[in-house]
Amino acid sequence: MNNDIRKYIIGIDEGTTSARAVLFDAKENKIVKQARGTFKQYFPKNNWVEHDAEEIWEIVENSLLKITSEIKQEEIYALGITNQRESIVAFSKKTGKPLAPSICWQCRRTASFCNKLKESSFAEAIKEKTGLLPDAYFSASKIRWLLRNNKAVQEALKNDDLLIGTIDAFLVYRLTKGKRFATDVTNASRTQLMNLKTLKWDDELLEIFEVPKHILPEIVSNCEKVGDARIGKHSVPICSMIGDQQSSLFGQGCTNPGELKNTYGTGAFLLENTGEKIIYSKDLLTTIAYKIGNKTSYALEGSIYNCGTVVDWFCTTLGLAPSPKDMDALAATIKSSDGVYLVPAFTGLGCPYWDNDATGMLTGITRSTTPAHIARACLESIAFSVYDVIKVFEKESRTKINNIRVDGGVTKNKFLMQFQANLNNATIYLSNSESTSLGAIYLAGLASGAYSSIEEIRSKVETNGVYEPASNLINTIDSIASWHKAVDKCLYNKKENKYEGNSF
Repeated sequence: MNNDIRKYIIGIDEGTTSARAVLFDAKENKIVKQARGTFKQYFPKNNWVEHDAEEIWEIVENSLLKITSEIKQEEIYALGITNQRESIVAFSKKTGKPLAPSICWQCRRTASFCNKLKESSFAEAIKEKTGLLPDAYFSASKIRWLLRNNKAVQEALKNDDLLIGTIDAFLVYRLTKGKRFATDVTNASRTQLMNLKTLKWDDELLEIFEVPKHILPEIVSNCEKVGDARIGKHSVPICSMIGDQQSSLFGQGCTNPGELKNTYGTGAFLLENTGEKIIYSKDLLTTIAYKIGNKTSYALEGSIYNCGTVVDWFCTTLGLAPSPKDMDALAATIKSSDGVYLVPAFTGLGCPYWDNDATGMLTGITRSTTPAHIARACLESIAFSVYDVIKVFEKESRTKINNIRVDGGVTKNKFLMQFQANLNNATIYLSNSESTSLGAIYLAGLASGAYSSIEEIRSKVETNGVYEPASNLINTIDSIASWHKAVDKCLYNKKENKYEGNSF
């Protein structure tokens, strides 16, 4: 007789602006409860972005207590963690308390150092070993900066009391009361310190960035028991850890080579599953998709730094619409942006330009420009950015991309989704808005016995909407050309020390 009463999987979804805990009923295939909180964004200097890791921990801890208060430990299969990638936390080995502000993935304080690396003899080795370009986006230069500039971190290193890792490693340490310090292969692949082939910290990379190996976490797979989390009176096995974009890829069922998704979140991130092959690209990033057992799947990624931040900027900084919903309606009141273009290089430009020093620009304003034109230009800028990255994917594969699975909070904007479908002449499939959480939840379920196979998990994936491209795509080519002209003006020509770009 089977006395197993387990049915719940707990997910931790720690993002760039908020963190939450999710209670998922594996039997019913639905989220039954969740709790969340937002945390403050700190901007101490221009292009610096920081978080308070202790505030993040408190939100995670309180959220977990809220969703588990009325369930029994024996009803829980496992816990899975997904998190903002590249952001780092330096903390005390003895207390688990942060020693410095967490440096966010959006922070550009190390841009000048990374620019020098791009021109150095190390650039080729970094690309070959990590699949990544030298860029302030990734963790390694942030860790190096803390080690060289923060006195508390330097003192802790001297006293053998320093640990540094991405947010997942910090959460695991706190959840297990210091018994485990681990990161997973996807988060490790974004540090620029792990070798894609060996899946281990690489001595040459550690030397380049001047990072001692002993302060870094152990690297584990995405689907295995890592330790036991203490949640109030409950002890729950942590059975998955995975970076948010890879979690979204898995959560949307993109487990076969060639399947592609885009997440419209704080930034926008397109990932294509490339299977067990490591494929390198000039403009795309090579990264780990996930590792289950002894099998590692890789991915190509196009990273766009600003997406949801564009909506936030419009609604708060400009104050031209009280909410994203109103912005959507405002943009839909006109037929075109009438020559108004926004290039949202708030923190440089990501794929395919990879320009640390690019700054944003709003252009084409005349006396007839209205808030509706600016709203439309803002939303179109997101779609144009995604268009550019999709064109790189098509160039790499020599295949037209006709279908795109999407998720993320910004997909609630109906105008944007339809414009994206029109721009790329592709069908947009709207996935479950909780895909990022579900990726970690499904992996934890696979490791703990809630699911028997990836095929079973794929059968759980739902489509919540479809956007077909319009038949009368007027002036699309002209609008794309005008977008690229606007981007040109934002690109930084370092040799001539002036802003003057080249068309993509």
